[in-house]
Amino acid sequence: MGRQSTRTSPVRTRRWTRGEYDRLIERGVFGPEERLELIDGELLVREPQGSPHAVAVGLVQDALAKAFGRGWHVRNQSPVALDDASEPEPDIAVVRGARRDYRERHPARPELIVEVAETGLRFDRRRKSGLYARAGVPEYWIVNLADRVLEVYREPVRATAARHGWKYRQVRLLKPPAAVSPLAAPAARVRVSDLLP
Repeated sequence: MGRQSTRTSPVRTRRWTRGEYDRLIERGVFGPEERLELIDGELLVREPQGSPHAVAVGLVQDALAKAFGRGWHVRNQSPVALDDASEPEPDIAVVRGARRDYRERHPARPELIVEVAETGLRFDRRRKSGLYARAGVPEYWIVNLADRVLEVYREPVRATAARHGWKYRQVRLLKPPAAVSPLAAPAARVRVSDLLP
């Protein structure tokens, strides 16, 4: 009997474009119960939502709708067309215009993206922050439920050692009773306590 080879072939994966992903959705390949998003060519399963997560998403949406007001649309868990290989569905994305402005295509240039994180905190800090920085999103927030803080990321810059080759230069951790003014709505004050369940 011959010896079995211990050599293995490398695992091959297939990367997807945003156009291919959108066509799969249009053809009904994925059911509504499948919580997927396209991140840098990979189809990833999104973090499940427990009650605190769902409540925090609603609180963030309410606070930002009030802070930004007319002329802005605060999207809740809807796709953002960042580039040819990424169509994440952040918990909240603030974009210019009104809801009907995006009936033909997803927005591509949000002014602010917010993720609510508990178990997926590391992923949101490392992979998503680099992805959003690379896309030029000027401001990214993480509502960190585990530590009950708001993480505010600003000033996207190139960083060869960072995931996706980009990172945010400025990172601030804010605890209640602190407040923050979004870059695109500098006159507004959003209290951290209003974002936490």
